[in-house]
Amino acid sequence: MDCSLAGSSVHGDSRVSDAVALRVRSGILEQTGATAAVLQSDTMDHYRTFHMLERLLHAPPKLLHQLIFQIPPSRQALLIERYYAFDEAFVREVLGKKLSKGTKKDLDDISTKTGITLKSCRRQFDNFKRVFKVVEEMRGSLVDNIQQHFLLSDRLARDYAAIVFFANNRFETGKKKLQYLSFGDFAFCAELMIQNWTLGAVDSQVDDMDMDLDKEFLQDLKELKVLVADKDLLDLHKSLVCTALRGKLGVFSEMEANFKNLSRGLVNVAAKLTHNKDVRDLFVDLVEKFVEPCRSDHWPLNDVRLFLNQYSASVHSLDGFRHQALWDRYMGTLRGCLLRLYHD
Repeated sequence: MDCSLAGSSVHGDSRVSDAVALRVRSGILEQTGATAAVLQSDTMDHYRTFHMLERLLHAPPKLLHQLIFQIPPSRQALLIERYYAFDEAFVREVLGKKLSKGTKKDLDDISTKTGITLKSCRRQFDNFKRVFKVVEEMRGSLVDNIQQHFLLSDRLARDYAAIVFFANNRFETGKKKLQYLSFGDFAFCAELMIQNWTLGAVDSQVDDMDMDLDKEFLQDLKELKVLVADKDLLDLHKSLVCTALRGKLGVFSEMEANFKNLSRGLVNVAAKLTHNKDVRDLFVDLVEKFVEPCRSDHWPLNDVRLFLNQYSASVHSLDGFRHQALWDRYMGTLRGCLLRLYHD
């Protein structure tokens, strides 16, 4: 079977004609000596075969164990991978939205906006929803569960884990100020958050361990407010960071002048994560409170990296601060996310 047809369907002669035209342009008639009529018939056969195979692709292990179609294992893997592949432009439109009928009603508009066929949009959306439904109640690693039940490559399974994680936590990604970010940027952040901020990060026996953020951890983050509420701590933190970075930052004077605003922004984001709306607005807040101020002062990415590293590490020298482990769990992930979100 021609795997280039994966994701298509047998419905409609125009689809077959499009596929025939694509194959003609690939030079297949010259390569094989076949006639146009034979190519038309062969292509139609592939569509019929795929139509019968599609239900098996909804549960890929069934494809491996069926005996009706003689498909080599390498072709099976390719077929699964192509069926579950998705378009970056499409996933950016639905990332963080609830995978429900309400979102599915928007697929017409998404198809028009992205230029992706409605049929392809529906397949991609249904794949996202199917994977979500299968893994949402499972214990264990989200990536491992997706690989086990859908036989996807490691990279594609990690992408689906990010999609599932964002859908479950409903992170806002559609605001205008977030449009510069790619799916890859969000997927990178999702992986960090799954590794460090979920229930599974501290207890591998917890149900839905990689799907849900650790609520106790989010509650505890309010303790970090002392870093900006206590004037002595805030002044000492600034002094430690400035002493360490003097002569090393091209934007040192801008950093020194704006330190307290940046610190308040980063700490207040943490303190607000007890509310679902603020969890959803996490990326909006990070861009507003940190990325945009630094960008407006023209910080190079390396200066952002040096600042965040020193800002995080200096807290360990604050004698009056008693929440070092909590701080490290928060800032370790936030630092990685901010560096990915910052496009200088």
